[in-house]
Amino acid sequence: MTTIPDVLFSQAVKSPQALAIEDGHWKLSYEELASAVKTTAGILKNMGLKHGERFAIWAPNCAEWIITCLAGQALGAIMVTLNTRYKGSEAADILRRSKAKFLFTVQGFLGMDYPSMLKGHDLPDLNEVVVIRDAKEASAFDAFLKREGDPLKKTEARVDDISDIIFTSGTTGAPKGAMTTHGQNIKVFESFTTAIGMNANDRYLVVNPFFHSFGYKAGWLSCIIKGAAIFPLAVFDPKDVLMRIERDKISVMPGAPTIFQTLLAHPDLAKHDISSLRVATTGATTIPVDLIRQMHEDLGIDDVFSAYGLTESTGVVSLCKKGDDFTTIASTCGRPLPGTELRIVDEVGADVPAGAEGEIWVRGFHVMKGYLDDEAATQEAITDEGWLKTGDIGIQNAQGYIKITDRKKDMVIVGGFNVYPAEVEKTLLQHPDISDVAITGEPDERLGEVTHAHIVTSTDLTRQDIVDWSREHMANYKVPRHVSFHKVLPRNASGKVQKFILKT
Repeated sequence: MTTIPDVLFSQAVKSPQALAIEDGHWKLSYEELASAVKTTAGILKNMGLKHGERFAIWAPNCAEWIITCLAGQALGAIMVTLNTRYKGSEAADILRRSKAKFLFTVQGFLGMDYPSMLKGHDLPDLNEVVVIRDAKEASAFDAFLKREGDPLKKTEARVDDISDIIFTSGTTGAPKGAMTTHGQNIKVFESFTTAIGMNANDRYLVVNPFFHSFGYKAGWLSCIIKGAAIFPLAVFDPKDVLMRIERDKISVMPGAPTIFQTLLAHPDLAKHDISSLRVATTGATTIPVDLIRQMHEDLGIDDVFSAYGLTESTGVVSLCKKGDDFTTIASTCGRPLPGTELRIVDEVGADVPAGAEGEIWVRGFHVMKGYLDDEAATQEAITDEGWLKTGDIGIQNAQGYIKITDRKKDMVIVGGFNVYPAEVEKTLLQHPDISDVAITGEPDERLGEVTHAHIVTSTDLTRQDIVDWSREHMANYKVPRHVSFHKVLPRNASGKVQKFILKT
């Protein structure tokens, strides 16, 4: 077992001239990527980044993201991801709680000025904000690479060091930072890439955002493990994606079901040769069987895999296998990864009979080390015996396949992004004219689910008022798409909102 940067350095020795990344003006071989990482690591070390300290990345998918991440990890520092859709207050909260020493970000992405969004926020541990890409200045990273520092000669990280902290929204409204190690990530995604049949000849269009496990770990890290080529995609546009698959001979492209539905619905689909596309992975609580069939027949994808995982499980719990039929792929999340134990339990943690519904608990090499600076939340999530309580309700059939039937956690999945109602409710209650609020999920044809805000107010607030205010204070995927106004919210004897009544 080794560290994440050492996987790259090994590939650079094994296949120095193989394409590692192609992204705009960047076209790096594995040897060139390794050199860029070592140079950047030397600069970061000279800036004062030390083993065990945290650095954050707030940027869209790009070559600079990968280089910066690997460089910091090579020093034994811990990478913290920030969602590109965050508003300044949301990003500042993560930076403050993670005690990030440096922030690496961009300017001009979708018209956003991330550094300016942090102005006025108290960030006592943040030493410097470094712009690694500027929409108006193509040489931003080139300028950074001219800073002083001797290229790193040897990785300073260890296998059991924490490699990253990815913050997940919590049921209490406070994000929690899930910590995983170098060794865990490598072992999980060696297993994952082998299961889906990835190889060094693959060309992977990484549509999923790097700030999420799906884009970072099941994305570019998986490519480095196999020696495949990484093609980062900063913004999803179906026409552009079809053009890139054809032009770049893309062979692997995972994504949420909505990604593939959008491609299938595009009027120019038949105009593009996308026959190079051979592997796709997707996942959701419900996937139409027809979608899997269309991915095979209309998009020409040889192998489609459905998977299930969570940030706390280093991204993956289970995966379908090559050759599974359309119904199995659509209706289940596959079988647990090798080396994974899984239980279906009732409310008191006792195993339920075979085929019965219960909460999914998992144990194995992929279970996180815990939540950052939150021992109480860690103990609530992981039992003394090492079982991770996923909060998802499901069943396991006789063949070992898992089917997710519900969520114990009060969570809404909007276009692949997890939204915890408590977090949105907490933000909305900061509005001076909202006295009470409850958030529920509502089915949506394009995004799968969207949030619905149930508002109590004594003023003449309108739906548009709520939407406009929300867009200023929270990431767009959290913004309520539906708004209802109530005189009071239905509550039980203990004061808890009865959301099942609101959904009727």
